[in-house]
Amino acid sequence: MSAEKLKEELLAASNKNKARDLVRFFKTGKGEYGEGDIFIGVTVPVNRSISKKYLHLSPTELIPLLRSDIHELRLSALLCMVEQYKSRHTTSARKQEIVDTYIGNTRYINNWDLVDLSVYNIIGAHLLHRDRQLLYRWADSTLLWEQRMAIVATMWFIRHDDYNDTIAIAEKLCHHPHDLIQKAVGWLLREMGKRDEKRLIDFLDKHYTTLPRTLLRYAIEKFPPHLRNHYMGK
Repeated sequence: MSAEKLKEELLAASNKNKARDLVRFFKTGKGEYGEGDIFIGVTVPVNRSISKKYLHLSPTELIPLLRSDIHELRLSALLCMVEQYKSRHTTSARKQEIVDTYIGNTRYINNWDLVDLSVYNIIGAHLLHRDRQLLYRWADSTLLWEQRMAIVATMWFIRHDDYNDTIAIAEKLCHHPHDLIQKAVGWLLREMGKRDEKRLIDFLDKHYTTLPRTLLRYAIEKFPPHLRNHYMGK
């Protein structure tokens, strides 16, 4: 069962009507964040179901899919890599190969769903007990998607009650002009606040008067009305 066979299965599952919806949803028009991306209309659940049959494929074998012009093929490669990395049967050497392949191909992980479905399960998990300077390099990147990777990867740390890097990267990115970064930062701050409300309130008290409204709304979404009103200045 080869990567080419996986590609054939995904193409066979394509849906033109769904593809038209996805082209609009992921903003593929000229000047939009997903400009030029190609969709064939395979939903994430269907993609997962097909991809799970190909978890034996090595990262090297998955690279042609990861570099494909077709969005769902790139997603399939990432889903395979995530499931492999999570498996208790995967060797340390294979995990490192997955991480190296991911880092070497970030320019192809170029939409928010590709980032959000993969980065914390691979890079976040890998860096839990390792040096995290990679995330700070990504935060300083000129690539929008690497900047989103930097903050979203910290979801894995949050789930282990480790918040320092979420806060530090949020401080680097909190005034970013793009709403996809604002939403990601707000989302991760909100997730941190579910586990440690004081850390979120401390961050907000320090920054909320200058935070973009989009970021702020995401961060305080789970607060009671009186707190939301306070931070939104109502």
